[in-house]
Amino acid sequence: MKLITFVQQGQLRLGALAALDGRERVYDLNRLEPRLPHDILAFLEASQDSLALARQVLAAATPEQGLDPAEVTIKAPIPRPGKIICIGQNYLEHAHESNAPAPPFPIIFAKYANTVIAHGEPIVIPAAVQKPDYEGELAVVIGKRGRGIPEAEALDYVAGYMPLNDVSARDWQNRTSQWVIGKTPDTFCPMGPALVTADEIPDVQNLWLRTVIGGEVLQEGHTSLMIFSVAHLIADMSQVMTLEPGDVIATGTPAGIGAARTPPRWLRPGDVVRIEIEKVGVLESPVIFEA
Repeated sequence: MKLITFVQQGQLRLGALAALDGRERVYDLNRLEPRLPHDILAFLEASQDSLALARQVLAAATPEQGLDPAEVTIKAPIPRPGKIICIGQNYLEHAHESNAPAPPFPIIFAKYANTVIAHGEPIVIPAAVQKPDYEGELAVVIGKRGRGIPEAEALDYVAGYMPLNDVSARDWQNRTSQWVIGKTPDTFCPMGPALVTADEIPDVQNLWLRTVIGGEVLQEGHTSLMIFSVAHLIADMSQVMTLEPGDVIATGTPAGIGAARTPPRWLRPGDVVRIEIEKVGVLESPVIFEA
C-alpha cells in the first residue's frame, strides 16, 4: 500500500494512492472507513490493526470514491517527524570518495522537521550557501515503539520505505567536525511522495537506487552494498534511544555526490533532482535559489 498525507479544503488527511481504473487516484482512508485515523502518525500508532483494515477498505473501493491527484495537495508522508536520523558514509564507495575508510560503527547525525518538503516542492538554496549538494537515499519509517531491539526482529518495527534527498550545504557542513548545520537549512529534506508499506518490499537489501539530474545519472547504487544493513541500524541505535512511530531513518547515499566530482557538480538554479528507488518510488524536486 502507498500511504500519503494530503491536504483537501485546508484539512490534513491520511490517504492511499491506488490505480483501480488504470489511473492513479487518491483515496481518503478515514472517509472510506471512519474507524481509521485521519492522520498518518495516529495510523502508525494503531499498529497492524489499522493496516489490515485499510487494506480491506481499499480493496473494496471503487474508482468513483477516489480523488484526482490534481484536486488535492500531496504533502510529505510524515510532515513533521519526531526524529530524522541520518547515516553517513554507509556505502563503501561513498566513504572512499569522501577520503574516508569504512566506518567501524554507523555515523549518525540529524536533520530537523524544518527541512521536510514534499515531492514536487522546491529545494530553496539560501543565499549564504555556495556549495549545495544532492544525496539520494532510501528512507525507513518506524512503525512501532521500540528500545533495545534485537537485529533479528528489527524489520518488524518498520512501517515502510520512501525516497529521501539528504540535501547538503557542503561549505557549511565542513566548517566544523559536526555536520548538522550543513544538513538542516529549510527545505533540505525532500521525501515521498508515498510511504510504501513494508509488506510491499520483500527484501529491503535488494533494491536499486539512483539520482538523476537533467537526464544524467549521477548516483547509482544497490542496498545490498550498504555497510550497515537496515536491520543493523535499527538494532544499533535502539540500544541507546527509543524509536517511535513516524521516526525517519535516512540510510546513507551511494557514490557520485557533487562534492566528489571533478569539477564539483553543485546544484544549480533550474535543476530538477530525481531520486528513483526500485519498488519504492520516484521523488522529484526542482531547485531554486534565494534572491
